[in-house]
Amino acid sequence: MANNFESNFTRKLAMKVLDSFESERVLSKNVDTQLLSGQFNANSGENVDFKRPTDFVSTRTSDGDISGGTADPIITGKATGTVQNYITVEMDYFEADEALKMGTDKDRFTTDAAKRIVTDLEVDYAGFMRKNAGLLSGAVGTAVTTWADVAASGATMASAGVPAGDWCYAVNPYTQATLADVQRSLGAVDPLVSEAHKDAIISNNFAGMKVMTATTLDSYTTSSVADRVGAIASNPDVTYTTAKDSMTQTIAVNAFGANLVVKAGDVLQIAGVNRLNMNTRQPVVNGAGANVLFTGVVTADVTLSGTGTGNIVISGPAIYEAAGAYNTVDAAPVATDVVTLLGAASTLYQPNLFWQKQAFSIGSVPIKKLNSTDTIATTEDGLQIRVSMGSSVRENKQIVRLDLRPAYGVMNPFFAGQGWG
Repeated sequence: MANNFESNFTRKLAMKVLDSFESERVLSKNVDTQLLSGQFNANSGENVDFKRPTDFVSTRTSDGDISGGTADPIITGKATGTVQNYITVEMDYFEADEALKMGTDKDRFTTDAAKRIVTDLEVDYAGFMRKNAGLLSGAVGTAVTTWADVAASGATMASAGVPAGDWCYAVNPYTQATLADVQRSLGAVDPLVSEAHKDAIISNNFAGMKVMTATTLDSYTTSSVADRVGAIASNPDVTYTTAKDSMTQTIAVNAFGANLVVKAGDVLQIAGVNRLNMNTRQPVVNGAGANVLFTGVVTADVTLSGTGTGNIVISGPAIYEAAGAYNTVDAAPVATDVVTLLGAASTLYQPNLFWQKQAFSIGSVPIKKLNSTDTIATTEDGLQIRVSMGSSVRENKQIVRLDLRPAYGVMNPFFAGQGWG
């Protein structure tokens, strides 16, 4: 039987692709990768829904008689794994260059192609995370310059009731360098300090968090309109039934600056509405003994009218119901409540991100083979990259193509946030 050299070649390529792809992953490797794994249909490529956890309100009695009360309804929310666009790299070479198959350049080209796939994935996913991270630590626009700033994000997660374990914190390389310099000034009396100064490595366990450097953190520039303070125009829907699937909320606003462009990733704060711990349902109190105001993150750009009115959608809704099991705030936001878009006008921001692993999920849609020589390269956590090889007989060219079709899910926006100083 004849040897299938092309099939062998694509399998070898797939191994190189996986090695390069995995070595460059940061954000996408530190979120849930199991929930969406194997859930997508290669024929339809449709989105996949999965159930959110349920919660209840307990009853306290002296004799155990609860006949005068009512049972909690079981309200099941669903989150969606949303299929994204293909990420594709295509390479070609002439038949005269066929020796590349056996040369060292082949490995370099394959490695570079895989790096492009994973870089584009990480950039896209970083933006997705930023626009769906509902918590806030620090003051928007204030740089993280000390390890206390990092630890504050851990305190934010703990006080919000985020389950301990699998906490992560991502910074850009400049913040990493600043933190490493701070550690050097401490005299390197701690092994963590010494190692971080020597190699500029961020800690695997600081304040309960895995702190990492990510070159793909997303940035945005705020609107040039200076008036970033307005008010709620009408009472928003604050029921869990409405928010349970998307975990978003629409806030109708007025009294902002004319034609203000609200940017995805802007942090919206509502005065007089305080955040609750998701477990205890008690108001969160900061280190200064003050209540922590509710904030939500804007999910998409919106341009307000010439009179400063419009609808803003936030991730991480303000939920308030009488004896509600899913309340996130201590009072319902209402019309005339003051609303502030935190940060300054005309300013470039690149927030650090913190999250618990179950805040987000990532998976991939199985991609059908184009021909029998295709190989599906699968990472240990289930992401699939198709490695295809074909040809153009008219041009006497060989063609190599890499494809990834990811899917993203927001499991809980209150398990993630922006980290500032």
